[in-house]
Amino acid sequence: MTLLHPGSAFPDLRLDLVGGGTVSVRDELAGHFGVVLIYRGSWCPYCNAQLRAFQRAHDGLAAVDAKVVALSVDDEVTTKALVDKLRLTFPVGHSADAHAVAEATGAFVNPDPEYLQSTGFVLDPSGEIVVSVYSSGAIGRLVPEDVMGLIKYHKEHGGA
Repeated sequence: MTLLHPGSAFPDLRLDLVGGGTVSVRDELAGHFGVVLIYRGSWCPYCNAQLRAFQRAHDGLAAVDAKVVALSVDDEVTTKALVDKLRLTFPVGHSADAHAVAEATGAFVNPDPEYLQSTGFVLDPSGEIVVSVYSSGAIGRLVPEDVMGLIKYHKEHGGA
C-alpha cells in the first residue's frame, strides 16, 4: 500500500453509480479542483456529517471551481438511501472493492467488518494531489471550509 502525496497523480478510480453506470474520477473532475471523499459507510455519523457539510457547501465549492465525488463499500441500495436522505447532488459511488481502493489510494481498510476508513483528497485541475488526509478511525477528515480556503490559497499563490 502506497500513500499518495502532494504532486502525485490521482489514480483513475471508476465508481459504480446509484441507478447504473460508472464514472471515472479523473474524467469527472478534469479541469476543476476536485475533492474525493472515501467514507466509511452510511452507518457512520461522522461520515454523514461530512457528506452533508459538503452538500451544504455546494455553492461555495462551485465558486472556487471545485467538484466533489464520494465512495464507499456500501451496496447500491444502502448508498441510494443515503443519497436520498442527505439529498446529495454530487456523484456517490457504491460497492467499492476495499482492497483495490486501498491499493490505489493508500486508504486504510478496517478488517471486520470490512470497510474503508475515511480518506480525502484535494486535487488540482490537472488531477494532481494538493493534499491527502488519511484517517485510521472515526475522526480526522476533510471539511469544506478548509478545502475552499486551501483552493483559494492555491489559486492566489500558485501552490499550497
